[in-house]
Amino acid sequence: MSSDPWGRVDEAGTVYVRTAEGEKVVGSWQAGSPDEALAYFERKYEGLVVEIGLLERRVRTTDLSSKDAMTAIGHIREQIDAHHAVGDLDALRQRLDKLVEVVEARREERRAAKARQADEARQAKEKLVAEAEELAGSDQWRSAGERLRALVDTWKGLPRLDRKTDDELWHRFSHARSAFSKRRKAHFAALDAQREEARQAKEKLVAEAEALSGSTDWGPTAARYRELMSAWKAAGRAQREAEEDLWSRFRGAQDVFFQARSEAFSERDAEQRENLTRKEELVTEAEKLLPVTDLKAARAAFRSVNERWEAIGHVPRDARPKIEGRMHAVERAIQEAEEAEWRRTNPEARARAEGLTGQLQAAVDKLRGQVDAARAAGNNAKADKLTKELEGRQALLDQALKGLQEFGG
Repeated sequence: MSSDPWGRVDEAGTVYVRTAEGEKVVGSWQAGSPDEALAYFERKYEGLVVEIGLLERRVRTTDLSSKDAMTAIGHIREQIDAHHAVGDLDALRQRLDKLVEVVEARREERRAAKARQADEARQAKEKLVAEAEELAGSDQWRSAGERLRALVDTWKGLPRLDRKTDDELWHRFSHARSAFSKRRKAHFAALDAQREEARQAKEKLVAEAEALSGSTDWGPTAARYRELMSAWKAAGRAQREAEEDLWSRFRGAQDVFFQARSEAFSERDAEQRENLTRKEELVTEAEKLLPVTDLKAARAAFRSVNERWEAIGHVPRDARPKIEGRMHAVERAIQEAEEAEWRRTNPEARARAEGLTGQLQAAVDKLRGQVDAARAAGNNAKADKLTKELEGRQALLDQALKGLQEFGG
């Protein structure tokens, strides 16, 4: 019989292992000595120790799944429970129990991490859906379209959720994209219709512009071109190629007209500048008639100047007020000389002036006598009142006398 702290071999060759529950039969050994039997089953035990150690290391240092770890633990536990080894089997069971705790803890950590990832993915997808639904109502067609495409790429990079949640969110996401696409398609369809309408309207404007390009009715035609330009701006834009071609034709027709008008105006301006020079010479000649000393000669000379003036055409607009003002000043001076001469030589006017002067003189003399009489009688109030009336009549008399002097008397 042979034994060690963890096992023994009886006389019949049966090998036992000692456990907390008592001895357990390991097996029967007939091929050698009892010591060899114990050594053999002790090597079996060492093999289990190594296997457990390796499994512990894998659990700690690799991403071994909980399922595979528990399968490996169960396999080793079956070997331990079969008692086919001699050693501290209870210690091995305890190590396996601790390892199970580690694996379970790891499983909970992974489950929690997976739940967190799922929640983060759900939140991320909900955020994508919310943004997509907001973009569905945007009119920023280019930027919103690009952003929606970027959201799709982001969606593809996120993990899937449970089927129900993932399908619901994707349905909302897809619906938002479809709504935006429909609105954008409708917008551009309407825009195409507007551009075609603008093209047709501008075709008509171009046709009229080209028809007017040869006109020499400068003022009305220029005004009509301004109206056509306003209509052009109000018509909106046509398709790009049509817009560029129509604008080229429209602008070309305008250029033809305005170039011709510019050339015509240049000729007119040159003629008007020459007219101004001639009128300046005439107005200088007219101004030499002042001051008027010989009314008859001045009147005849001015008439000659004015006839030559009227025969000359227009002058530049900005010079017109000054040159015409000088001519009118000479004309007014001659007219005033004529009026003065008429007043001086008009017998009826002289008689009226003399009659008025005599009447005023008589009234003044009468009032002066009344004032003196009132003073002598001591009636100062009446004298003051008559004095004020006398002052008024005297002022009228002075004015009448001044007018009479104009008649030379």
